Amino acid sequence: FSLKELHGIFPWLVESIFGSLDGIIVGWNLRCLQGRTNPNEYSVALDFLDPSGPMMKLVYKLQAEEYRYDFPVSYLPGPVKASIQEQVLPECSLYHNKVQFPSSGGLGLNLALNPFEYYMFYFAISLITQKNSPVTHHVSPSNSAYFILVDTYLKCFLPTEGSVLPPPSSNPGGAIPSPTPRSPAVPFSSYGMHHTSLLKRHIAHQPSVNADPASQEIWRSETLLQIFVEMWLHHYSLEMYQKMQSPHVKLEVLHYRLSISSKHHGSPAQSSYQALHAYQESFKPTEEHVLVVRLLVKHLHAFSNSLKPEPLSPSAHSHTASPLEEFKRVVIPRFVQEKLYIFLQHCFGHWPLDASFRAVLEMWLSYLQPWRYAPEKPPQSTEPLPRSVSEKWAAFIQENLLMYTKLFVGFLNRALRTDLVSPKNALMVFRVAKVFAQPNLAEMILKGEQLFLEPELVIPHRQHRLFMSPTLGGSFLSSRSPAVTDASFKVKSHVYSLEGQDFQYKQMFGTEVRNLVLKLAQLICQAQQTAKSISDHSAETMASQSFFSWFRFTQSEMNGSYTGNDLDEIGQDSIKKTDEYLEKALEYLCQIFKLSEAQLTQMMMKCGTAQDENGKKQLPDCIASENGLILTPLGRYQIINGLRRFEVQYQGDTELQPIRSYENAALVRLLFRLSSVLNHRFAAQMEVLCSRDDFVGRLCRYHLTNPQLIQRIRYSPVVRDRTSHNWGPRISLRFLASYRTLISLLMIYFLASWFYIGPVGCTFIILIGYFLYAVIMTFFFEGWKPHEH
Repeated sequence: FSLKELHGIFPWLVESIFGSLDGIIVGWNLRCLQGRTNPNEYSVALDFLDPSGPMMKLVYKLQAEEYRYDFPVSYLPGPVKASIQEQVLPECSLYHNKVQFPSSGGLGLNLALNPFEYYMFYFAISLITQKNSPVTHHVSPSNSAYFILVDTYLKCFLPTEGSVLPPPSSNPGGAIPSPTPRSPAVPFSSYGMHHTSLLKRHIAHQPSVNADPASQEIWRSETLLQIFVEMWLHHYSLEMYQKMQSPHVKLEVLHYRLSISSKHHGSPAQSSYQALHAYQESFKPTEEHVLVVRLLVKHLHAFSNSLKPEPLSPSAHSHTASPLEEFKRVVIPRFVQEKLYIFLQHCFGHWPLDASFRAVLEMWLSYLQPWRYAPEKPPQSTEPLPRSVSEKWAAFIQENLLMYTKLFVGFLNRALRTDLVSPKNALMVFRVAKVFAQPNLAEMILKGEQLFLEPELVIPHRQHRLFMSPTLGGSFLSSRSPAVTDASFKVKSHVYSLEGQDFQYKQMFGTEVRNLVLKLAQLICQAQQTAKSISDHSAETMASQSFFSWFRFTQSEMNGSYTGNDLDEIGQDSIKKTDEYLEKALEYLCQIFKLSEAQLTQMMMKCGTAQDENGKKQLPDCIASENGLILTPLGRYQIINGLRRFEVQYQGDTELQPIRSYENAALVRLLFRLSSVLNHRFAAQMEVLCSRDDFVGRLCRYHLTNPQLIQRIRYSPVVRDRTSHNWGPRISLRFLASYRTLISLLMIYFLASWFYIGPVGCTFIILIGYFLYAVIMTFFFEGWKPHEH
């Protein structure tokens, strides 16, 4: 094909591979393509899209001719699209000199992209647009072709060792100058103080013939990273996030949601705060999206940590540092930090309270631990001792203070609303506690808070944004210790740049957060007690299950109580894991926040007093009143999450209770009518017999009266005077409608036939035997009747 023909089919080819921007065309469906299920297609796709494969060779070939391709602005992330449509230049240099007015009859604004940018835009945004792809089998995101390609591109264009490989082209290093608008330029203004490209001095005005290869390798690296960050993280603007932190705005948004839920669409809140509602609800990242972002974060840590040691002489540094080294120095604070923080804040506030939050949690913890991706390896030792965090990471922790402190508080608020008896939820608490309990980490976070809380210096308005400039973006690997005032200024700049000048900082080691930790510790103790009670209950249930128990009448089945629990199904192994996770998490929390043994003992005692006399079953938290039991907010939470329950039992007339699954409905109704006729006809005679004080009276009371209800635990929060009844003498034949009773009688008749005993004789023997049994029981216990339940 000629270059002109390749230029014409290139947009069609890209769309055929990655799918259309509106999601209608699925393309190759790289997100669901796995080597285990489709090995041939999987290997062909990876080879074709490899950085040195045919597709990238086509990209470089077209790029040498300076072709441009239109990308609709309407498919860009929300904040970028809104700013461009309002003719405000985005802060990212990726969009500079690329926005164009539509031609006559056009539908909207477009970006004029070179082939490399166009290819990477489609590749990155396919993770967002292709959400409803048909899936016929379980797909593991980390094994998909898309995930592998992301990892391959990161390793190629952001190498931790060596330099970026030159383009596989006959004209390597051919520079692509900034695209010239093909229509009248848009009169853009810039929001904020946008940063110029890191390598503007290298490539802005260089002719393509004499381009510096090093500059070109950095141009591809920076472009790739900016596209990934913009497409995957920039779905919430900093300005909108800061507005959302205002209590007044939060109240108005709540009013807006209430007006929507009550269908009052004419309320003023709908028009005033529709944009804020859209901020909170429009974009919802998937678990796969978060896993890809975590891969990006891990690689950027490894890429940044591969920075060569800084020379002692500043003059030597200015002459010997390559563009790639400069890029490593500022890649995280300039390109990733702000957008990742807002992305995490949104996930922490809006992600469902279920186990899928584990993906967000691990991505956050990966960012908090850059030392895990440092080139040096810890010494191998026989004892797995926790690795202490080196002091050289103090600058990184201080310059990312909110990532550690505010997001930790956000996690605490989530953990307090989850069911910690679930092993997956317990594991998340354990993971966070274990990370923050690493030796020396809590001390460095505390030092960062102290630097932020130092007396305020005179900081000019918005001067904190200068911290992100290349001149102040020092390496967090630097061995030189900055002055205390400089470190304090950096911490304050970091906090105020993300949260605004009016931000009220909540100390991680302050009283308010410490109280939240104590609540979490108490909840952990309660979850441990609940898990233990479930384990004991499961063990008892297993022990009591036998063949002969199928023929027995149990009190719980007869009185209608529900003794099961959804958590019984998690199994003994899961309960054991839950207990281990919670025990270690509690130990780590005590290390981090210096909780004393006395506080833990007090919490354990408080949890222990909630148990009943048997030490097994717990009632929900409630208050006793003259009208019965009233649930507290804690009690409602315990019931909703299955932590505790009332044992609800049928407390009305036992003859009128609902027909059970083990009863024959026709026999129940027939025997009830027969019992009612007998009770109505012989009521006076039964009353006289039961009122006698001799043995006959005792025998009649044993058969014809309900027992007095013994004192027992409260089964449901009902009025007290409804928990006991004393019915008059009556006959109850309902026990004969039970399938187990009928089968037991049939087995007795069958066994009797072996001894040549007929039905009449067998019935007589059963009646004689039962009469003797009843006489004996009358002497010892008058209050239990096996036939009336």
